[in-house]
Formats: sequence, C-alpha cells, structure tokens
Amino acid sequence: MVLRDGRLTVRETADPEPGPGELLLRTLSTAICASDVHFMDHPELAIDDPTGRSLYDTDRDIVLGHEFVGEVIGHGPGCSDQFAVGTRVTSIPIRLVDGGAGGVRIIGQHPEAPGSFGELLVVSEAAAKAVSGDVASDAVALVDAFAVGEFYVRSADIQPGEVAVVVGAGAIGLSAVAALTSRGVEPIIVADFKADRRELARARFGAHVVVDPAEKSWVDAFREARGERGLPGPAVVFECVGAAGLIQNIVESAEMMTRIYCAGGWYTGDTLDITTATRQGVTIQFGGGPHPQDWYGTLEAVAAGTLDPLPSIGKVIGLDDVPDALDLARRSDGPPRIVVHPNGDPN
Repeated sequence: MVLRDGRLTVRETADPEPGPGELLLRTLSTAICASDVHFMDHPELAIDDPTGRSLYDTDRDIVLGHEFVGEVIGHGPGCSDQFAVGTRVTSIPIRLVDGGAGGVRIIGQHPEAPGSFGELLVVSEAAAKAVSGDVASDAVALVDAFAVGEFYVRSADIQPGEVAVVVGAGAIGLSAVAALTSRGVEPIIVADFKADRRELARARFGAHVVVDPAEKSWVDAFREARGERGLPGPAVVFECVGAAGLIQNIVESAEMMTRIYCAGGWYTGDTLDITTATRQGVTIQFGGGPHPQDWYGTLEAVAAGTLDPLPSIGKVIGLDDVPDALDLARRSDGPPRIVVHPNGDPN
C-alpha cells in the first residue's frame, strides 16, 4: 500500500533490496497505528524534519507501517549467520544508514525505509530480534504499541498510596493498563466514552474501575476510589488520547501534586495555561520513549506469554482494506488495533 502525492493506492512496487547488514523479510503481520494517519494528515511535520529521520515527499513512494513481524528470506552483504532464512524477526522501526554512521530512517515514514504495509520489508540486522517460541505473529506485531505504555508506566514509578488513572482505552491506553497490572498497581481507573473499550480494559487487561466521562469525571472516580481505599496520594494520570484541549482540562480538574504523563500524540499543536498548571502544582511529561529496554522488554513479555496484547485486536484484514482501515483510525471509530496480513494468514 503506497502513499504518493497524498493518495493511498494498493499496487505493485519494486522489491526492497537489503543493503549491507540488512535483512529482507516477508511480512507476516503488521498493525495499523494512529501515527500512520498523523503522518499522512500532517505532512508539514515530515517535509522538513530537521532530524532526517522522517520525510514526506509527494513525488516519491512511501510505504507506511511500522509495527510488524516478518520471516527472513534474504540477507544483504556483510550479515552474520545470526538470523537464518525462515527465522521470525521483529525490530524497533528504524533503518540504520551505513550501519548508523549516516543516521537513521523511521521505517514507514521515509521513502528510503519502506514500511510493513507491503509483502516485503527490510530491517537492520543490528536492531532485529528473533521471535522465539510459538507466540502468535499478531501478538508480536503489537509489541511497538504496548512498549509505549510500558515506557510511561516505568517512567511514572508509581508509589504506594498513589492512584493510577488512564484516560482513553485505545491501544495505548490498554498498553498502560497492562503495564500497571503487571506491577500490581491497584486501583487502576480507566475513563473512555466507548463501552466496549471500557469493558476490554476491565475484563482483559486488569482495570479495577471504569467510567464513562459523559456520566462521571475521572476526578470524581479518583476521589471515590481514594476515599474507599484510604489512599493518601495524588492521582497519576496517563493521558492516552491526544485530543486538543484535553491536557488543559486535566490540569484544571486535577488536585495539587497530580502527575500527568502524556502518551497521546499531538500533531496539530495545542495550548496550556502555565499559570493554571503552576497553581495546581502538576508535573507533566511529554514524550521521550519508548526506550529500547521498554521495547525489547515488551517483546520478551509477549514471547514468554506474560503479556497478551491479542484482545486489543478487533479486525484482521488484507492490504486492499488498509485505506479504509486507516480512515477508521482517523475517526477513532474502529477497534483499538487492526492487524494486516499482507501475505495471508501467518499462523
């Protein structure tokens, strides 16, 4: 599936060729992410990316997709014998240029780093990891998404008496719930407008309290939980939506010393009243991860079966259906994750 001049088409392209130290993969499973939509809808951010990691060029083919697992079918010059043909492999979505000496390219967000919405994919051997055991390929394709929640929860280092609140139960919100559950954090409060996502967070990922923001605010749910359980600490809020005005709303509603971790993505800009934030005494962290330890640690947990991200998948499609699925993601009208099988059933 190719992005060219602002339009998506499913068509044949030249096969990607592995360079020195690179592996050629047959894509087994790949997941649709909201950042795929953001890349398309806000090209200004990648037309002049000063880092060189991404590039939106309307005159060149861009193959999106950066959450993936594939099977090794070829090697570029200078590869080791670490990954034999037939090995299942995944990777942090970066392609090293000249082994890293020439910088990096984000896979799926640069014409020189075609992504996983295609039958074939090239990754750097240095960043690749073999997938052991019989874990489903679809589960491995979700490692990138679930590493995000792992990063923010690790960064928060929640202490006894503090109350975790997750705003938004899409894939990133669910990843935060999973990371909190794995640490035994209790209670975990989840706020989302969609009943099916709230139930998924509770029944499959370990949330203790779920609320519909149209009926009850997260602040009221936090105060109730704190009072019922005799917890003295502040709220630790994981914002996992990225809607304009939401951070300001959280800051205005928060009690003193609330900590806010912004896992939602902002691509249209936003504003924050610093005076209000100062008065409320909040701590806010934007971005910064996931780090390799979060990404590869999440992979290990998925491979070992201690983390099961599969319940977040609501639909499995082929390449022809990717444009429509991306539009669903644009409207936040689909399941937390849609998975693509470019070459048919991988399992």
